[in-house]
Amino acid sequence: MHAFRVPPALLLGFALGLVLVLFARACADGGDTGTASAPPGDTRGTAGGSDAVGPALPALWPTPRSVRRDRGSVRIGADVVVRTDSGTDPATLDSVVRTLRAGGARRVSVGAAPDTGELLVSVVTDGAAEALEPFGVEPPGGLATGGYVLVAGSDDGEPRLVLAGVDRAGTFHAAQTLAQLVRPVGAARARGTLPAVRIRDWPATSIRGVVEGFYGKPWTHRERLEQLDFAARFKLNTYLYTPKGDAYLRARWREPYPAAPLARLGELVRRAEQNHVSFVYALSPGPSVCYSSASDRDALIGKFRQLWDVGVRAFAVPLDDIDITGWNCAQDAAAYGSGRGAVGRAQAELLNEVQHGFLDARSGAAPLIAVPTEYDGTRASAYKASLAAVLDPDVTVMWTGPLVVSPALRADQAREARRLYGHRLLVWDNYPANDYTAGHLLLGPYEGREPGLPAAVEGVTANPMNQAVASDPALFSLAAYTWNPDAYRPAAALDAGLAALADGNPEALTALRAFADVNRASRINAVQAPALTALTRAYWRGTAGAERALRERLTVLAGLRDTLPDSFRDSVSPWVACATDWARAALAAIELRAGTGSRAEVRALRDTARSRTVIDWQGRGRTVVVGEGVLDTFVARALG
Repeated sequence: MHAFRVPPALLLGFALGLVLVLFARACADGGDTGTASAPPGDTRGTAGGSDAVGPALPALWPTPRSVRRDRGSVRIGADVVVRTDSGTDPATLDSVVRTLRAGGARRVSVGAAPDTGELLVSVVTDGAAEALEPFGVEPPGGLATGGYVLVAGSDDGEPRLVLAGVDRAGTFHAAQTLAQLVRPVGAARARGTLPAVRIRDWPATSIRGVVEGFYGKPWTHRERLEQLDFAARFKLNTYLYTPKGDAYLRARWREPYPAAPLARLGELVRRAEQNHVSFVYALSPGPSVCYSSASDRDALIGKFRQLWDVGVRAFAVPLDDIDITGWNCAQDAAAYGSGRGAVGRAQAELLNEVQHGFLDARSGAAPLIAVPTEYDGTRASAYKASLAAVLDPDVTVMWTGPLVVSPALRADQAREARRLYGHRLLVWDNYPANDYTAGHLLLGPYEGREPGLPAAVEGVTANPMNQAVASDPALFSLAAYTWNPDAYRPAAALDAGLAALADGNPEALTALRAFADVNRASRINAVQAPALTALTRAYWRGTAGAERALRERLTVLAGLRDTLPDSFRDSVSPWVACATDWARAALAAIELRAGTGSRAEVRALRDTARSRTVIDWQGRGRTVVVGEGVLDTFVARALG
């Protein structure tokens, strides 16, 4: 007989999780940091058809607006019937069927009549009122675009699920919430019995998503496809494609795409459409365009026509990061004169040509999005005034906030910027982008943005890191913020995003938490490694158990190569190596202070950690930085 022993990794995971929770409660957001607690809502309902409390209601991401936990439960069972209407698209139906199969359904019949005791799932848009009537639940009509109602309960003792969207996107979002009820974020496996619940939910702003607009190595095609799937799971709905590394977007913008890259773009467009994500193609002619040239205007529209033919229906013209102290051609000086105001007028006329000469004539085309050259700040200028006066009112203007990388964003700043630009405003947030600080990973949550900001703008998009998978935790928290900013808690959202990456593996989650902690600091929050800092301070104070706790955390960091999820580890390998080196140096430093280590070994490990480099987008070597001010300071102090 073998005695039962709790694995050390699980004990360590619990300890590290407790440290994170205690830290988060001390943060300014003051919110709940757990990922296992239920979202806000009335949990005292009685319409579940049973006196039993039923299975736990997991945390749902993004946090729904209204959740009522009823008594009882709904078992999926082996045989399930699904009913749809004309508002249910194939992608939504496919998502629901896959979720039901994960929950134990072996036979899913679409359109049949259920037998007694079989679960009936209604996935509807046009027929929402009829499907919800037995539960006395108000249909989703009147909710914001993308809103939905989800009910799990019983009708005369028969198990029922209703997913009802205010539109097709809303029904799709309801399907993603159902997927989390069956397999909660971070859970190791799906479950076949769901809590009886009523959810009424809608987003705070109409545009929520990613703007791939960084400098340097672009994401791969596979990473983009995976990002579109990620966006769908967590209710992001926009992907603005404008990587600076795509030569056909900027340097060679006049040239049509060759067949192979065009086919890849077409595949992205189709995947985005299936995922209810708007794929926005953004062409950047600014570095070389002649605004008054008819041939350049024709080339711009011709390029958009090529993308229209592969399915793109939303377009943008970024005119960012260009020199506007002079013209690219002599004829612009003759046509517009000089000064920034003249450039604003020239750009507005070019943008109007795209809106009037291309988009207005095409059914299904979204209004144009523009990125002005002066894309930040809240001060008036001749450029902004000229652009506002000439630009077509249908065009949406992108804005990065008070600064290019804004530590904070407030609703009043957005309203003032909207007044200056004279147009609807869409936020291009340069977090967690790290192209300007290539030696750092920015793994902290999306924070420093007021809850009222999403309602003051058309939407919020985030420019991610060059490292696609590593961007997911911050983008996860962006999704939570933009959907329901009043319920948003940065620390809890970040931890849930890490749990989503860990995919039910507790050892991986422990490693991700430790790694994110030492790669946290950024321009929106300069605090680095708060959990590790607490452990090192306790160690230097001689607190009981502090040395053991610190050793455990450092051991986790030293073993990252074996514990991080493969795709994540591979995307950030230089930082994994650096974190491993620093952790080993810190462990050797503890041994040195205990009288059993070698000063030479500590120095050698420290020097190896310092030697890690990456190449930035301009081809320059940059030192990889991990745990700056914490790990290096600890080792230096130990060396005396």
